[in-house]
Amino acid sequence: MNGSIRTLALTAFAASLAIAAPRAQSASIKADFVKEWTGQKDTLMKIADAMPEDKYGFKATPAQRSYGEHVKHIAEVNMMLLKTLGATVPEPKINAQARTKAEVMKAMADSFDYGLAILNQQTDQTMVGTIQGPPWMGPSTRARIITFLVGHTQDTYGQMVVYLRLNGGVPPASQRP
Repeated sequence: MNGSIRTLALTAFAASLAIAAPRAQSASIKADFVKEWTGQKDTLMKIADAMPEDKYGFKATPAQRSYGEHVKHIAEVNMMLLKTLGATVPEPKINAQARTKAEVMKAMADSFDYGLAILNQQTDQTMVGTIQGPPWMGPSTRARIITFLVGHTQDTYGQMVVYLRLNGGVPPASQRP
C-alpha cells in the first residue's frame, strides 16, 4: 500500500471510530438526581395506579398501613423532607385528609413534582452543600436527603408490591410487554 492510500485508509478508519464511539459526557450530580427522582415518580405512580380503588383500604395485617396509606405516606415524607432543602419553589397543598385513590395519587404526584422543581433549582455545588436536615438527620447535604427519599420510596414500593400481589395484581415493573 503506498503512503497516500495508507493515509487515506487510516483517516477513514479514524473517522469511522470517531463517529461510532459514544461521545464522552460529563457527569452531573444534579442531573443524576433529577433522573432518579423522575424515575421514582414514574415507578410509584404506576404501582399506585395498579391497585384497584376498591382495594386501597387493604391491609396485610391490622397493624400495618393500608395500600392507600402507603401512597399517602410517601407524599407526606417527601413533603416533610423536601421542605428542609431551602428552595424558593412554592410548596403544593397536600390534602392531609386524602382517602380516595385519586386524592392520594394526586398528593403523591404533587410531592414528586415539588421535589423535581426543587432539584431543578439546584447546582452540583448546592447539592453537596451542608444544610440543617430534620433533627434525626442533623446537618446533611441536599444529596443525602434526596438519597434518603429515594431509598424510602423504594422501601415503600417493596411493601406495595406485596400488597398488590396478595390481591392478585402484578407490579407494572414485573409485567411482560
